[in-house]
Amino acid sequence: MVTADLWDVAAEVTDPEMPMLTLADLGVLRAVERDGGRIVATITPTYAGCPALDAMAADLRSTLGAYGEVEVKVTLTPPWTTDLISDEGRRKLAEAGVAPPAHIGPRSTGPVPLALAAPPKRVTCPRCGSAETEELSRFGPTACTALRRCRACAEPFEHMKDI
Repeated sequence: MVTADLWDVAAEVTDPEMPMLTLADLGVLRAVERDGGRIVATITPTYAGCPALDAMAADLRSTLGAYGEVEVKVTLTPPWTTDLISDEGRRKLAEAGVAPPAHIGPRSTGPVPLALAAPPKRVTCPRCGSAETEELSRFGPTACTALRRCRACAEPFEHMKDI
């Protein structure tokens, strides 16, 4: 089996916290290669203390295990950002009722800057499309999401934070 085929297999592994997304959709899966007789999958967590990291690694080992011995490497460089979420991943988030993050664009190299700014004022409701939404809580069910409510349709929803 060639590397591209192994990538396709690994790319189907879903994120344990947001199962509507695959690790490839999320941009967490960075590489899948053969190293001698082993398969080496490289992932970058959404943040250094991501509690789903062990589950991601276990799911990759289980899925790729049919093709050989599997090693999962974790790298923090380059750091993960929400810009790595694929267009398909953004579509899947919206379909699941989670407002996808905005595109941030290129960043400078070096340490990741910390900005203690107010959350974005305009987040579009994934249910009705209204931009008239409000933040209920900066923290949602996962560290990557916030809870919001649409003022137009009154439905609550999650918003994946722009990181």
